[in-house]
Amino acid sequence: MSGSRLSPDRISHSSDNPPEDPAEILAAERAHLATSRAALRAMREHAQSLSSDAAGDWVSQQILQALLDQRVAALADHSGTPLFFGRLDRAVEDDLPGTVYVGRRHVHDDRSRPLVIDWRAPVSRAFYQASPSEPMDLARRRRFGYHGGDLTAYEDEPLDQGGALGQSRILTEEIERPRSGPMRDIVATIQPDQDEIVRSELSRTVCVQGAPGTGKTAVGLHRAAYLLFTHRERLARSGVMIVGPNRAFLSYISSVLPALGEVKVDQTTVAGILGDHSTPENPAVSAIKGDARIVPVLKRALWMHIVKPVEGVLFTKGINRYRVADHEVREIVASLRGTTRYGPGRAALAQRLAHMVLVRMEQRGESPDDRVQDAVARSKPVKQVVDAVWPKLTPQQVLHRLLSDPAFLATAAKEDLTAEEQALLLWVKPAKSFRSAKWSAADGALMDELGDMIERTAPLGHLVVDEAQDLSAMQLRALGRRCRTGSATVLGDLAQGTTPWSARSWKEVLAHLGFEDGAVTELTLGFRVPREVLDYAARLLPSVAPDLAPPRSLRPGIGSLSVRPAPDPAASLTEAVREALAREGSIGVIVPDASVTEVSTALASLDHRVLSQDSAEEHRLLVVPATLAKGLEYDHVIVVEPADIVNAEPRGLARLYVVLTRAVTSLTVLHTGDLPAQLR
Repeated sequence: MSGSRLSPDRISHSSDNPPEDPAEILAAERAHLATSRAALRAMREHAQSLSSDAAGDWVSQQILQALLDQRVAALADHSGTPLFFGRLDRAVEDDLPGTVYVGRRHVHDDRSRPLVIDWRAPVSRAFYQASPSEPMDLARRRRFGYHGGDLTAYEDEPLDQGGALGQSRILTEEIERPRSGPMRDIVATIQPDQDEIVRSELSRTVCVQGAPGTGKTAVGLHRAAYLLFTHRERLARSGVMIVGPNRAFLSYISSVLPALGEVKVDQTTVAGILGDHSTPENPAVSAIKGDARIVPVLKRALWMHIVKPVEGVLFTKGINRYRVADHEVREIVASLRGTTRYGPGRAALAQRLAHMVLVRMEQRGESPDDRVQDAVARSKPVKQVVDAVWPKLTPQQVLHRLLSDPAFLATAAKEDLTAEEQALLLWVKPAKSFRSAKWSAADGALMDELGDMIERTAPLGHLVVDEAQDLSAMQLRALGRRCRTGSATVLGDLAQGTTPWSARSWKEVLAHLGFEDGAVTELTLGFRVPREVLDYAARLLPSVAPDLAPPRSLRPGIGSLSVRPAPDPAASLTEAVREALAREGSIGVIVPDASVTEVSTALASLDHRVLSQDSAEEHRLLVVPATLAKGLEYDHVIVVEPADIVNAEPRGLARLYVVLTRAVTSLTVLHTGDLPAQLR
């Protein structure tokens, strides 16, 4: 087998293949690449030449122009990435081409003949799934090696001769290739078990429990791309959203979908959905607010604002007076209460009252129509009764009253919250009004819940949620109602749960999302984190997630781990960083949050940046606060004072497990004090 950077004279083939000159084969494949790139440029130029002027009106023109702009963006040729990465030589004669090139997007020539087939097309599935035991009508699979965007090598895998395939060196080198900057797609290296998840039906919600380095995030992003390709029209209307743990993470994954031709996918955080509320709060209070037991409390708090009608409606039109008695108003309110959302119920009350007035009009021989009923519903007498009985509310108003008024909270809580929990929830110094209140992140989920009780939340077609194990029940409910008519891809690792309310089971997560029947798939075989590093981190698993199977890595990574005492912290750190700088790849110096400034000062002589919550840094050398490391990866990781990382928060061992598994080439652990007991 050949590696991705081997010279043509070292490219090997099965002895059963006809003798061919490897250099000539490589030249022919390079020619096909050049032809394909030229065809893609022509496709893009054609898209750019199209005009929106054909649309009839201004609005239609704007919509058509937006679609054309998306098409042009999707046809961009990323010169540093391969246009195609595989070739299938089929063993059967049918309506499909005998030779298929598999790449990131479809490319055709000026006669509409396919030069490259999109990796998401049904015929391309064989590239990921075919084996000698199940060749899927293939005679041979060819993999291509690239350096930058230049085709440098190929290797052939015969699939029609039985036996077993050896390890692909091109595949291995692509997986292990050093990286810097944003996350790359893994479209050329998707494994069969990953491909099964990627190609799951749209109607199926999939939950992926993935150990570090198993590619769960990439699988989720590629599933989004696959679904957009397969259900383009439906999802273009309803939308697809990616939800990540923080903005730094979103910046890291931001280039994956555009590289696959998908440029119109919303990527956001939970805070981006629920509001960027950041007032500090006692974790014990946040845990109560994040518990699903508070849902009935919120529901009672909202509906307690409806009061018993004491007056009827008196509507005057000219010399005529029409009356709806107070007991009739009470009957209407009773029939509506709890049968609809709060907002539609308020509108329905106005219409019901107006209808009763119209009945009185008809009894007097008049013939009112719907326009009259709407006018009555908007009239002052009806609005006064509605406002008095069923007041217009915002989520902020309801939550402000709930957290400010002990008696109101006690009545709403009933038996769902203990007296101690109620006391914790109450503000010590309540804001004068909901407009001046300062909200916490946990409050955002409560206001979103109330908002859905008032007016229905608009749903999406598909939702991808990463690091889902860290979300509270209320945050999960907020995400779930945004795809209540669609499906979801739920990603995470129970061992990496670092919040006080982190989930202990995926069944629990799926229940809060509203997808109890979702399928849970476990990925335990890693391709990125070296085995020596992963085994070291796995010493923490019995303490943080004893029920999970230990992860396994295909990469031995001998010599990838170094654990060093650091009697002189600054000197030891500088030495370790200089060693990493002498090697290829990105470097992350992961430190306790409280030590970021100190570590950055110690590295003042070296060009570096500090990663922040909102930053989109792509610098080679980054100082990374431990709380921002989740979901990121670096070729070389230097961890400073692991014991301090553990001691900084209640689930510090889980945080350390996250930190230790960010390395894809080497891990250096520097410690002045004792290591955590599990690592000694």
